[in-house]
Amino acid sequence: MRAMANVCVLGLFCVDLITRTERLPGWGESLRGQGFSLKPGGKGANQAVAAAYQGAAVSFISRLGDDAFAAMGKALFAQAGIDTTHVTTDKALPTGTATILVDANKGDNAIVVDTGACREITNQHIDDAAACIQAADIFVCQLELPLPVCEHAIAIAKAHHVPVVLNPAPALELPAPLYPMIDYLTPNESEAAALVGHALETDTQIAAAAATLRQRGVTSVLITLGERGVYIDSDAFQGIIPAFNAGPVVDTIGAGDAFNGALAAALAAGQSLPNGARRACVAAGLSVTKAGAAPSLPSKEMVDRHLPS
Repeated sequence: MRAMANVCVLGLFCVDLITRTERLPGWGESLRGQGFSLKPGGKGANQAVAAAYQGAAVSFISRLGDDAFAAMGKALFAQAGIDTTHVTTDKALPTGTATILVDANKGDNAIVVDTGACREITNQHIDDAAACIQAADIFVCQLELPLPVCEHAIAIAKAHHVPVVLNPAPALELPAPLYPMIDYLTPNESEAAALVGHALETDTQIAAAAATLRQRGVTSVLITLGERGVYIDSDAFQGIIPAFNAGPVVDTIGAGDAFNGALAAALAAGQSLPNGARRACVAAGLSVTKAGAAPSLPSKEMVDRHLPS
């Protein structure tokens, strides 16, 4: 185990505007909401906070507007102890937002993201943060930022032998040369289906999808399966790590981010992939028992307490 795990995260901070409702409205239809909240979010920011809460030293690369929503992000990062040296400010564009509708009965969600200032993050911003990437034990990225910027950052990590976790969300077609640069690919079922071009409705299809992604060059594939856990295909382990049931589901916002952040922190600390995935499943299971994304992320002590022996 390393004395201090260093995780560098590239990604989006946005503010989640969350409304609970009985169902999704159709176009032109208005529904009554059943509660509204305003919370910090964005996959990158959530994953950075999740890793920090699991004891990692975290640096975040992102871009904010010059507005009240940016202040919410800065307060979150300060509270979590995240290094924001490479979180820059755009004077023209707003901080990103995510409009989220949550099923009041089941907790499922539908999300529309506007990345705002992060639309203008460039390769130069990544070059300015290159030393941060190079010094990390694990580099984490998602696909909410422009794909060329993500590719550039991943290439820097790969050139300096820093393992890369790519959470391919939202799902995009990835260029073939990118796959061999990814050490840990962490799609959910729908994202994996989009990457491989077939449904993942059976265990056979899940295993086939993971095998396909490994054939493209990914070192380890982790397909998250919601309440079932995660299917892993790697040299050292192949099979399902079961989910952790921490109680009734309030909402699933941020569960994937809890998983990815906890996984990154565990891997950066030198834990094995199966052990890291077990911690990540516990973190995700705990997160769905609270509302929102960043506010639902559990501490290291909570995960330690609930980790199966």
